[in-house]
Amino acid sequence: MDKKRLEYYKKKLVTRREELMRGIARTQQEGREADEDPTVDLADKAANSYTKEFLFGQTHNDRALLQLVEDALTRVRDNGFGECVSCHEELQQKRLEAVPWTRYCITCQEKKEKGQL
Repeated sequence: MDKKRLEYYKKKLVTRREELMRGIARTQQEGREADEDPTVDLADKAANSYTKEFLFGQTHNDRALLQLVEDALTRVRDNGFGECVSCHEELQQKRLEAVPWTRYCITCQEKKEKGQL
């Protein structure tokens, strides 16, 4: 992959990482604020509990995606970006454009999802 294209994806990944980090921080703050609500009504407590659980799930998903983005940035630094980590074929530009943190080509991704990889 040429340097210009690599720099484009790196910028895209860094932007996504910053978005995720802001989102995680915001979600954590909202979870803390739900704890601080001095409600005494049982229904309000249940609603707050549901909200906290929902926010926890959202943070978990964001953290998993953040890890994939960090891994992709590591591959950029190590000159392994744009290559399937399984078969070592070059990833399609359309796939990288849609999911720049992807690790696998479409064929290997399908195998992984079927449990064959």
